[in-house]
Amino acid sequence: MTTTEAPLSVDKPRSSTRPAARRSNFELYSWIFMRLSGVVLLFLVLGHMLIMLFLDGGVHRINFAFVAGRWASPFWQVWDLVMLWLAGLHGGNGLRTVINDYSRSDRTRFWLKMLLYCSIVLTVVLGTYVLFTFDPNIS
Repeated sequence: MTTTEAPLSVDKPRSSTRPAARRSNFELYSWIFMRLSGVVLLFLVLGHMLIMLFLDGGVHRINFAFVAGRWASPFWQVWDLVMLWLAGLHGGNGLRTVINDYSRSDRTRFWLKMLLYCSIVLTVVLGTYVLFTFDPNIS
């Protein structure tokens, strides 16, 4: 280095020209939610599959009357509702992470996430609506 060259300098991480980044715990909570919802979903889905596919005649008994009888019970309504909500939120959170990891531009990331959020809301709201307004007496 000659005497006429100025030494290279880098701003300190917390200098006044570079404000400190605000930290939130959203990603931590998202990570914890994925683990907990995965364990609960494992129990709910395996229980659902055991009952629907293996017990009392298997898939041959599943028809409109079977679903109507099942959803007449608040227990099964809550079971299916929790499974629907957790599956929607768990899958949506996983796709949000994939979008964050692989989309390159902020604009693309924004629109992909908006499309994802709209589809999650639509699916969960319509599924909840069907579950609570199901009428077994179709005339």
